[in-house]
Formats: sequence, C-alpha cells, structure tokens
Amino acid sequence: MSDSCCAPTAFQTGRRRRVLWLVLGINALMFGVELVAGLVADSVALQADSLDMLGDTLVYGFSLAVVAGSVRARARSAQLKGVIMLLFGVAVAVQLVVKIVTGSAPDPLLVSVTAAVALIANVICLALLHRHRADDINMRSTWICSRNDIVANVGVVASAGGVAWLQSAWPDVLVSLAIVVLFLSSAYGVLRESSAALRPAPL
Repeated sequence: MSDSCCAPTAFQTGRRRRVLWLVLGINALMFGVELVAGLVADSVALQADSLDMLGDTLVYGFSLAVVAGSVRARARSAQLKGVIMLLFGVAVAVQLVVKIVTGSAPDPLLVSVTAAVALIANVICLALLHRHRADDINMRSTWICSRNDIVANVGVVASAGGVAWLQSAWPDVLVSLAIVVLFLSSAYGVLRESSAALRPAPL
C-alpha cells in the first residue's frame, strides 16, 4: 500500500492546520510566561514546564510541516518529537541536580498562579486536539504532548502548595523528578511507535 493512499483529504488537512496553529500560539505564549516566572520564583518545576511548552511549540511546528505529508513523513515527525521529549527530560534532570545542591525554596504564590494559568491554557489545547488524537501518529503524538502538559501543570500547582506548607524546596524537586520521568516515558513510547511505523511492511 502506498503512502499516498493514506494521505488526509484537503478538508482534513485544513482543519488540522487550524487546530495546530492555535495550540502552537498558545504554547509559545505560555513558554515565555512560565520561563520568566520560573526564573523569578526560582522554581525548577516551573522552568521544566516552560521547557515542555517550548518543546510543544516546536512539536506543533513539525506537525504543521507534515500534516498533509505521507505516512512516512508523519512518522518521521513523531520520531523527532520523541527525541525532543528525551532531550528536555535530560535538561530538566540537570536543573534538578542544581536545585538539590542549592536547596533554595521557590516563591509558592508566583508558582501556583503561573501554573494555574498554564493549566487552563493546556486544557484548551487538549480540547482542541482531542477529536484528532486518533487521526494518525503525527496527531496522536501531538495530543500526547498536550496531555503531558496538563499532568505537569497539576504537579507544579501541587508543588507550590507543598513548598508553602513545608517551607522546603523538596516538593519542587519531587515534582521536577516526576516531570523528568513523564518526559522520558513519553519519549520512549513515541519513539517506539514511530520506529514501528517506519519499518518496511512485510512482503
């Protein structure tokens, strides 16, 4: 079976493009907001979530580039997303080590407010992507990225509550560790699925 027979129709492509442009814009905006707030609040969890937003912005850009492409092109895009998830997981792990060494507690109010705004933004993104999650591997991997964001946002809000309650940096550290695990496990799943899609069909 050729790739062309599995290509989406012009109507499907247009609908997917509109959704992807919307979620790309939302994630690009929230990356800037969370990064600045994370640096000001001294929160690794918030900085990690901002990196996730940046990764998703790139991911949606890749998805737009191949939304009307062949099955193989869309699988390649998903594979690239998996690599990005993996790299950001490593980057957050490095930040986490620095946080453990310094041990400074973040500003819980700034962290919780910023994470709550990011959570609302990601719920909107997930709702926009929900109907397309089963379209193909490209859209499914995009939906997974958005789902991960919501899990990470909830964790960051919880970490801010823990910091305020315990007056300790450890809730921020533990949530950052959970985000690392989420990045790495999602990267593994997407890379495995995309690699399988790229294997030649049996004769």
